[in-house]
Amino acid sequence: MLQAATMRLNQNTLLLGKKVVLVPYTPEHVPRYHEWMKSEELQRLTASEPLTLEQEYAMQRSWREDADKCTFIVLAAEKWQGQPGPSEENCMAGDVNLFLTDLGDPSLGEIEVMIAEPSCRGQGLGTEAVLMMMAYGVTKLGLTTFEAKIGQENEPSIRMFRRLHFEQVAVSSVFQEVTLRLTMSEPEQQWLLEQTSHVQEKPYRVGSSEPH
Repeated sequence: MLQAATMRLNQNTLLLGKKVVLVPYTPEHVPRYHEWMKSEELQRLTASEPLTLEQEYAMQRSWREDADKCTFIVLAAEKWQGQPGPSEENCMAGDVNLFLTDLGDPSLGEIEVMIAEPSCRGQGLGTEAVLMMMAYGVTKLGLTTFEAKIGQENEPSIRMFRRLHFEQVAVSSVFQEVTLRLTMSEPEQQWLLEQTSHVQEKPYRVGSSEPH
């Protein structure tokens, strides 16, 4: 149950960056998430099947309780900070996830990011979200190696992970995906912490979107 407790560690955590704010995935976020996942493009890029709204709520609950998954919703910081008390649903840009699925290696995390809101793409939100999630994985979860599995056609995502020092280690013609990996050596860890030195960790209060 130790790992389960670890993955629920983020349920009261808000991470404030320059471009993004990471918050736990709550029922408040489900309707917008559900609308995103009706997109055939996103279904293809995430290898997902469309769900009903009820199934999406059930999925949110299971993710919250999962022993091997850590999920943050990505909010656009500019929207979140630019209005008095905006609802988080109106600020949602995507999500970022860590999976601890290798039972033989608890220091390995598979990372994925989705910037689903079209108006939020191409602005570096995904890059900062991944950096913040990796720093969280290193400092809070004891991870030392990260992998990303990305569809071969998703060239922007592949380029982003390469810029973040990931190297391609495998190609699957069956799944039409590439696997990229980053091992956190001492210099890499120092680089990561420098890249995220501006990030503030704050207590998250469900239903509270106040930037203060």
